[in-house]
Amino acid sequence: MKKIDFPMLMLAILVILMFIGASIGISLQNIWMVIGLILLGFIFMGVGISIKQKRNK
Repeated sequence: MKKIDFPMLMLAILVILMFIGASIGISLQNIWMVIGLILLGFIFMGVGISIKQKRNK
């Protein structure tokens, strides 16, 4: 059984929470909240992908 990579797991959970927050922003009709959380979600996702690429080299 492989060990769980907790920093990457927390980063993935953070990305999911950003997109859940964006959906809450949509329901509240707050465009700035939606834009901000979607941008943060994509930024955190990019950080996670870059970390994974650096580890695989």
